[in-house]
Amino acid sequence: MTLTQSATGPVPALTLSEAQRAAFHRDGYLLVENVLTTAELAALKGEFDSWVRESRQHDAPWGSIADGRPRFDLEPGHSAEKPALRRVNSPTEISADYDAVMAESRVPALVADLIGPNVKFHHAKINSKLPGAATLVKWHQDFPFTPHSNDDLVTALIFVDEVTAENGPLEVLPGSHRGPLHELWHEGRFTGAVDVAMESELRAKSAQCVGPAGSVCFMHTRLLHGSAPNKSARPRTLFICVYSAEDAIPLSPNPLPSTHEGRIVHGERTGRVRCVANELKLPQLPKQASFFAQQAATYDG
Repeated sequence: MTLTQSATGPVPALTLSEAQRAAFHRDGYLLVENVLTTAELAALKGEFDSWVRESRQHDAPWGSIADGRPRFDLEPGHSAEKPALRRVNSPTEISADYDAVMAESRVPALVADLIGPNVKFHHAKINSKLPGAATLVKWHQDFPFTPHSNDDLVTALIFVDEVTAENGPLEVLPGSHRGPLHELWHEGRFTGAVDVAMESELRAKSAQCVGPAGSVCFMHTRLLHGSAPNKSARPRTLFICVYSAEDAIPLSPNPLPSTHEGRIVHGERTGRVRCVANELKLPQLPKQASFFAQQAATYDG
C-alpha cells in the first residue's frame, strides 16, 4: 500500500478497482466509502458548524465571492432560532481545511483514476439541508451549467454528514450520462432544470446515493440527478468539488468564479486542448447567491 501526503499527514492511498472504474463509466456515478480520514471529516464538520452559528446573526445572504455575489446563502424561513444555511460558495477560499480536502486528500487521486492522469479544479460549494429544510434540487445535468471542450468532468460529492434515504439524498438516473443533453431553457428562460414533465419518470427510475459520513459520490457531469427536501431530524451536508481533465477548456464563465479555478490537483499541466462534439445553449449565470433561485422559478409546463 502506498502513502500520499495530506494536510493531516501521510494516509494510505486508495486506488479504484477495475470493477469500480467500469461501474462509473457504465452508470455515470460511483459511491466510495471511507475516503476522508477522521481528522479531515472532523475539520470539515467543525468549520461548517461555525458558519451555521454565524448564520444566526444574519437575516439575508452575506459575504462576497469574486464576482460580488454572496458567499453564504440562506433558505427562505431562516431565523436565529431555526438556522437554514443552505449554501457556502467557494469555501476553499476561506478555509484551509476545505482547501486541503479539495486539493490534497484522497479525492483528487480517485478522480484521476476516472478521468486522469492530469486533473484540475473548477469550482466548489457546500450544499446543506439542515433538519426540516424545504430546499430541493430539481432534475438537471451539470454539463449545461459548465460546458467545456470535452465532458471529462467529475463532481465529487463529499458526505460531511451521513446521507440516508430520509434526509434528502442525491437521486441519480444510472446510465443517463450516455444519453442526450437535456434543455435547461424553457419559454425563453434559463430554469436550471429539465422539463417538469420528465421529473416523475426520472424519479421512478432513479437510484439514491446514501452512505456514512466520509464517503464520496463521484458523478459524471452529464448524469441526470436531483434531490428531495430533508424530511428528517438529521442534517445532510455535502462538500461538492468539481474537477475536469486538464485538457478540458471551459466554454462559458464559471458560475462560481474562484481564485483557485484551473489549479492542477493531480498530474501536470500540458497546455493541450481536447475537443468532442456537443451542442447546447450556453447557460445564464446566476445573479443571486446560488442556482436555487433560478430553479425556484422553473417553468411549470
